Formats: sequence, structure tokens, C-alpha cells
Amino acid sequence: MISDRKLEHLLICKNYDVNYKDKTTGFEDIELIHRALPEVHKEEIDISTEVFGKKLESPLFITAITGGHPAAKDINKELATVAEDKQIGLGLGSQRAAIVHPELKDTYDVVRENAPSALVLGNIGAPQSDLAEKAVEILDSDILAIHLNPLQEAIQPEGDLDARGYIDSIAEICKSVKVPVMAKETGTGISAEDAKTLEKAGVSFIDIEGAGGTSWAAVETYRADDRYMGELFWDWGIPTAVSTAEVVNSVDVPVVSSGGIRSGLDAAKAIALGADAVGMALPALKGAYEGQEALVQMVERFNESLRIAMFLVGASNIEELKNSNLIIKGETKNWLEARGFDTKDYARM
Repeated sequence: MISDRKLEHLLICKNYDVNYKDKTTGFEDIELIHRALPEVHKEEIDISTEVFGKKLESPLFITAITGGHPAAKDINKELATVAEDKQIGLGLGSQRAAIVHPELKDTYDVVRENAPSALVLGNIGAPQSDLAEKAVEILDSDILAIHLNPLQEAIQPEGDLDARGYIDSIAEICKSVKVPVMAKETGTGISAEDAKTLEKAGVSFIDIEGAGGTSWAAVETYRADDRYMGELFWDWGIPTAVSTAEVVNSVDVPVVSSGGIRSGLDAAKAIALGADAVGMALPALKGAYEGQEALVQMVERFNESLRIAMFLVGASNIEELKNSNLIIKGETKNWLEARGFDTKDYARM
């Protein structure tokens, strides 16, 4: 049943419109301040980062979306090959299916076979502390991601609706595994309060995965007999720009900004807000279905548009980009200020 559900998820993401309808990421409210005198050489801009334990040639993560069905094997091979070639981070879907059904293990083994030196993230759910060590072992992962998906669980027919004890389970996982742990949402964002709680529980990284990109309520709507709840909560969540700003200003662990990131310009805005890297899932999945050439083009376009954005703000590396000037306006400004964050700090005057 798990395997069939994973296949349905892949096919729905490939063939249907699963984007948020009315809610956006909020990045349209983030304006980087143009520098007429950038004083940098574009071709010498360094977009690499080392804050996740391995040097990444780009701050791009392909974030979790695949795994748990034989059909995912070829997709994971394509993603792993590109991650290795371009030295970017690669996250996989939940590994529960492979642990419960060992015959699916090769859908994950294919990753290390094709990405022996890339940064690879394993993945289990918050209540699955008993699976943590096995998940790391199966994937030989550098980081173990713990996914948080209460909205998806609430909408899907077979969802787990008992969220009690998540924090204790996460703390136990952080203590039991030998690799750093990343807490990650699945498309509805993380608030400042929850980020602080996760940091106290022992996580080393947070991937906010905000609202505005793929809606997992939408994905589950296409699977449901009664679509009322999925339609009602289709646009639920904290916009990615808002969640990014809240979390980076509330914790001292590296943060990945994901959820509707579609270009290096989006990434530049997220990093200027304080993120250390960004994640993309749906564009990578669709690229994998098209083949290596499409995936490589996606990564290269991302990297080039990031470099251009950095050139235009006079940033020669990621750290300088994190300290570049920006203006927050519109609904994103209203949201952050209502939550007690001073958006003028980003003007850095």
C-alpha cells in the first residue's frame, strides 16, 4: 500500500497542477537593492558553500520527493547522476517503504551507486525513531532528514492523525544516529516558535519548505474520493519568504529555504533573507522524467541566474549575498511585522 501511494504521488506531481492557487511564496515582495557599481567580476563569483558538512559547488538541494516504488529507481538514478556531476545536495523521499519492504531497497541503493561523493540526505517521518539508524545505513546518508507533514496526513485517506510525541521522537533520533539531523517541512512552512523547539530538540539543520510551490493538500486531493477537505486547505501554510525570515532570525542552525523556489533569482532573495541554501523538488522531478539533458540545463540555469543576481548586488560569494541590502514590502512585510519582526533591519543602512 505504501509503494502504491508513492507511485500515485509521482504520477500526480508529473501530470497534474499541484501548485498553490492563490497563495504565493512571497518572494515577489523581496526586492534586492541594485548596485550600479557592483565592483565584482561576474566570472569570479563563488557560489559554493560548506556549511552542510561537504563542499557544495552550488547552494542548491534537490529536495525529497521520490522513493518507495520501483518506478522511482530510474528517477533517483537521474537525480543522483546530476547531483554527483554538479556537486549539489540530494534528498530522497521517505525511506520507510524500503525498510518495511526490503525488495524496494534498490530504489535507494541506486543513489550512492551514482553519487558516491555527493551530499545525500536520508528521510524518515517524525514518529519513526525506530527506523532512523536503518535509514542512515541503507542510503549511507550524510544527513538524516525528518519530515513534518501534518497537513498531508490530515488530508490523505490513510493519514496518521496522532501527532503527539513528535518532539520527543525527534530528540531521540538526534541522539541515536551518527549523522547530523535536519528537520524539514513538506510545503507548509515552519514558524519561529517551531524552529526554536526543533533547535532545542537537537536538530542541526532546518529546511523550512514553505507555502507557494507544491501543495501536498493538492496532491492528496487528486487521490481522495471526497475532495472537499483538499480543496478547502489547498492554500494552507506559511509563505516561503515569510517562513525563511522567521526561522533565520530565530535559530542559530543553518537553514534551507525551499517551497516554490524556481530560479537563482528566487534563491538569491532567500539567501539574502538569511538562508544558507535553497531546495527545489518539483522542477527536478519533472526534469528527471525528461532526462539528463533537461536536469543538467535546470541546474546550469539556476547557477547562472544566481550568479547574475549576485553580480547585480555586488556579492562575490554566498556570505556577502547573505549580507546584501534588500527591501521587504507588501503582504510579506505586513505578516512579518505583525509577528514582531523588524523588516527595516534588512535594509542594512
